[in-house]
Amino acid sequence: MTKRKWALLAFLLVFTSTLLNAQKSKEFDLKSPDGNITLHVSATDKLQWSVSHKGQQILTPSVLSLQLEDGSVLGSQPKVTNSKVDKINATITAINYKKARIPDQYHQLTLNCKGDYGVIFRVYNDAVAYRFTTKKKGELIIKNEEATFNFTDDHKAFIPIQWDYRGGQNFNSSFEALYHEINLSQFPKDSLAFLPLLVDVGQNKKVVLLEADLEDYPGMYVNLNETQKGFKSVYAPYPLEAQLGGSGNMNFIPTKRAEYIAKTAGTRSFPWRAIAISEQDKDLLNNDIVQKLASPSRITDVSWIQAGQSTWDWWSSRTISHVDFKAGNNTETYKYYIDFAAKNGVKYIVIDAGWSDRADLLTINPALNLQEIVDHGKQKNVGVVVWAYWYTITQQMDKAFPHYAKMGVKGFKIDFIDRDDQVAVKSLYDIAKAAADNKLMVDYHGVFKPTGLQRTYPNVIGYEGVKGLENFKWANEDQPRYTVSIPYIRMMAGPMDYTSGAFRNVNQANFRPINNLPLAKGTRSNQLAQFVVFEAPFQMLSDSPTTYIKEQECTDFMTKIPAAFDETVPLDGKVGEYAALARKKGDSWFVGAMTNWTARDLTLDFSFLPAGNYQVEVFRDGINADRDGTDYKKEVTKISSGQKLPIHLAPGGGWAARIEPTK
Repeated sequence: MTKRKWALLAFLLVFTSTLLNAQKSKEFDLKSPDGNITLHVSATDKLQWSVSHKGQQILTPSVLSLQLEDGSVLGSQPKVTNSKVDKINATITAINYKKARIPDQYHQLTLNCKGDYGVIFRVYNDAVAYRFTTKKKGELIIKNEEATFNFTDDHKAFIPIQWDYRGGQNFNSSFEALYHEINLSQFPKDSLAFLPLLVDVGQNKKVVLLEADLEDYPGMYVNLNETQKGFKSVYAPYPLEAQLGGSGNMNFIPTKRAEYIAKTAGTRSFPWRAIAISEQDKDLLNNDIVQKLASPSRITDVSWIQAGQSTWDWWSSRTISHVDFKAGNNTETYKYYIDFAAKNGVKYIVIDAGWSDRADLLTINPALNLQEIVDHGKQKNVGVVVWAYWYTITQQMDKAFPHYAKMGVKGFKIDFIDRDDQVAVKSLYDIAKAAADNKLMVDYHGVFKPTGLQRTYPNVIGYEGVKGLENFKWANEDQPRYTVSIPYIRMMAGPMDYTSGAFRNVNQANFRPINNLPLAKGTRSNQLAQFVVFEAPFQMLSDSPTTYIKEQECTDFMTKIPAAFDETVPLDGKVGEYAALARKKGDSWFVGAMTNWTARDLTLDFSFLPAGNYQVEVFRDGINADRDGTDYKKEVTKISSGQKLPIHLAPGGGWAARIEPTK
């Protein structure tokens, strides 16, 4: 036998052996780069994943599958044709984020299966994620997707339950809810929860359920699975017909839905399903998993996209005083807002509902000269962002975006989406792209949680999907507990426009809902700390400019806090109890600490500071802040790297500081 024939025979033997081993291999293990997390994938009769952390079982075997309309189930009786492991160590350059650079280190397992589909698994040091991929011709109709998260016990969890059914229809809501702090088995029957949610798995460990890179696909809800120790996915069916209705007739609500959840390209990657794992609650304050899993930016030139603070007219009902004109939705009022913004270094103003015909963005309220307002803003270096509701944007963006971009408008605040079916999700990407093509920024309100769109289209500068400060206008709720829960849960998904900055601060006993010039629970220092703790590249100053002028000392501190940062350092915290973190911008550091209704003493470790001496400007709760929430104390002192500083937080209180290196 010739050498060539021997070589060919050897190759065939190796190839056949490899193929047989691939077909026989039905169990796969993958560890995180630090070796602490182990992912186990079973490809027997069903595809299942399970996860352990330092020997503690986090997820027990949990099924994953894609069910197609033709009856086939991707993940049932899987036949793995080949597998591949990759080790990635990269860095992501972030845009308008809580840090400038994101270390992106993970191990990846790719399973390709017979039937032109595959699953990609990733294991990070603090998270595990997977997604389906398909390579099929033509269009796919997805009947359902099965994503399950099975835990070992009836753990306690923080779960946002859907409650405000817009137009009385399921799968239509504002995606705003306080957390049900319950055991898994207490999940309300026939209810849905939206993501993110948190599960306390014991041994001080917390697990947060997330999804990422949600493009052209419905968002994931969950309800209780059959074991009552975990969750199974639920999705809004594909909308076939819709009509205006719901809140103020501003929702576009599906009235007829298909018996499938999505119709999409046959060759594509599906959204990531992820869990983040922390050994200390504070670690969740600095987790980047959604940002890492999102598709990279599709905008080449991002120089025109600038994070910043903005005034907001709606929360205080445009109530201003000590002026010689009638305040309202008119030119004089918004010039006043611009003058205030310019004097205080605020980059934007928002003109909320009422500046245009709600159904026709090209018909402007005659009491308001938008071009004059925009031009006044240009002279003062203040950008103007205008409000619109989603349905009108979908009908008119091709005309409205170039028209208002030419006028000089900087962006749109788009509201009342209140859906996350496939059509709504795709629409947000389409709007972001069309806005980017016209160099317009977008602030989404009345919207589901972010899933990475803000990385893919960085002109998406704001995202609600949180039960924000606006609720004080009509509701008496335990927001001080909520505001020290969302940094560990909702904020894991990405930026959240909570709309901080209320200066009429009261304790629980003195609170009552007021529509004009609302009150806010908690202390003044708590509100200032929110500007550091909450991630919001488009950060609202919710209160009236007149109120801020009367409280110039606090206003000066608040408006010097950046809206995006170079670095984030978690300092201390416990979900639902308190949170403390530091953020850096340039050579300056900003520290914020917040508590629920429990007064507490903390010790902050300033070893995150580079070696040297610093001047620190502190706003802390005043001695009577428990009785009068506006009571605060300003101090200017010195601090050095490595110093430990005791601080006191009043009930509903806060502590905020700006730290500058001394010359």
